[in-house]
Parts: sequence; structure tokens; C-alpha cells
Amino acid sequence: MKRLSILVPVYCNEETLEHLYEKFLEVEKRLSNKARLEFVFIDDGSRDRSRDLLKKLHTKDPDKVRLIFLSRNFGSFNAILAGLNHVDADCTAIISADLQDPPSMIVDMYESWEKGEQTVMAVRKDRKDPFFSRIFSAFSYALLRRLALPEFPKGGFDFVLIDRKVRDVLVNIGERNTSLMGLIVWVGFRQSEVMYTRGVRGGGKSMWTFWKKVKYFIDSILAFSFAPIRTMSAIGSVLGILGIAYAILLIIGKFTFGIAVPGWTALMVAILVLFGIQFISLGVIGEYIWRTLDEVRDRPAFIVDELIETDRESDEKEEI
Repeated sequence: MKRLSILVPVYCNEETLEHLYEKFLEVEKRLSNKARLEFVFIDDGSRDRSRDLLKKLHTKDPDKVRLIFLSRNFGSFNAILAGLNHVDADCTAIISADLQDPPSMIVDMYESWEKGEQTVMAVRKDRKDPFFSRIFSAFSYALLRRLALPEFPKGGFDFVLIDRKVRDVLVNIGERNTSLMGLIVWVGFRQSEVMYTRGVRGGGKSMWTFWKKVKYFIDSILAFSFAPIRTMSAIGSVLGILGIAYAILLIIGKFTFGIAVPGWTALMVAILVLFGIQFISLGVIGEYIWRTLDEVRDRPAFIVDELIETDRESDEKEEI
């Protein structure tokens, strides 16, 4: 029988964990004749009761529930990466813990995987998020498709089922400050989509703040596109040419026609505009340099504080 691991990054989700697990058990019943399931929860430094609730779930079902507790909050991408490093199933589903993505879809995604698809993305055809969040997401995905990954789904996704081959590639890449979903699209393999409407949160407050969204957007663009650097180069080239042409015009006007040099206001406006563009360019270059530094110094992307495995896994290790 095939093995399916379901990875769940957890960060302050105490209000949804128990209900989420009930949904997982329903998925297990529907796949009982096809796959053996395990549920891997990665606690990303939660500050609420999530850790205690997860341990209760393990006590309740010690042969199904695996727990990974990170030493602090490393971010959702690194939490998922920690989970991927600790699973070795035939396929792995990644789903958030807030119940906005319906766990029941895992059945359809698994059946698509059985038919030969190696990456099955649950793509949002609509979302019941606040208006501003929907506008920001639509803009971000449109720009990502335009500048970096044309094949990225229009509605975006963070609920996905991947084959073991895809999992192995993601783990071996070891890239930081990137977009996990962008990497999943980038690595290729056979990919398909299932459409759904993303619901409202099942409880609690979202920890996916505006600035985290901005960082994720910047990481996604810089990780897969040279467009920011190319844009700054183009702007610099155009301004350089215009500056030289204007300087030549001033010199000709001064010595040929006796035209005075324009006044203080025009000069200061030109200086401020040029300095603004220069600092924006330095900021873009700095983003790339920072990412290079982060890769070179090779700090771990996550640190595991505690690992609680299933009793089934422990028995298998003893037999080996």
C-alpha cells in the first residue's frame, strides 16, 4: 500500500487543530483502501497552546501523528522544509492549519497522483479573504507571472500534493529566501491543477501579516527573475544618455548663444530625482547581495527542538 504524508505547518493555530485533525481522519477513511496516511505537524515556535494540543493528538493516535517542534519561529517555508526533511512517503500533501483549504480535496489530489501526476496544485478560483488581501494577492501573482514564472497558476496556491521525486529535489536544493510554491512550479515534472474556492478561517487570527506578504512577494520575484536588476540598468542607461545630451545642450547654448544655465530649482529637482533612483537601485542590489550572503554563510534554515515520531515508525526501526 502506498504511503501519504500530510504536512501541516503550525503557528498559533490552537483554535483549529482539533477540528482539522477530525477532517484528516475523514480523509483517511476515504483513502483506507488506497494509502496509509501519516500526519506530520511542524510547530513553528507557536506562542499559544498549539504545542500542548499537538502532543494530545499524538497521545491519542501515536501510530499516525508525528510532531516536529522548531526552536523558534523560522517562517512557514522553513517549517514545511523541516517537514519535508523528515518524511519519506510515496507522496506528500502540504496544507495550512487554518481550515481555509478543505482537507477533503486531498482525496481528489491523491487520485490525480495515482494517474501519474507528480505535482497536483489546488489553485484558488476564488477566495473569501478581505478585499485588500484579494487585491494584493491578484497583483502579486500577476506580477510574478509577468516577471518570473509565466506558468505559475493565476489564482496562486499553497495547498499542494507532490511526488517523492519532487520532494527529493526540493530538499536537495536547499535554497533560502525563496518561494516554496515558486520552486515547486520551477522544478517541473508532470503538473496538474484542481480548482477550488478558498474559505474563511476556521478560527483564530491570521499570522500572515502584510509585511510577511511583502517579503514573500519580494523573495518570489528576486528568486526567479533578473527583471529588477535589468530594470535598474535600463533606467540608469536612459538617464545617463539624457544627462549627457542635456550637458552637451547646455555647453552649446552657453558658448554659442550665450544662454544662461537654468536656475537653482531645476538643478535641485534633477539632483533629487537622480539620487532617489540611485538609492532605489542600491536597494535592489542590496537585496541580491543579502541573499548571496545568506546562502554563503550557510546557517541552518531551521533548528529542530523536539521530534516525536509515530509508534509505527519506531517499531519499523527496531525490526531493521
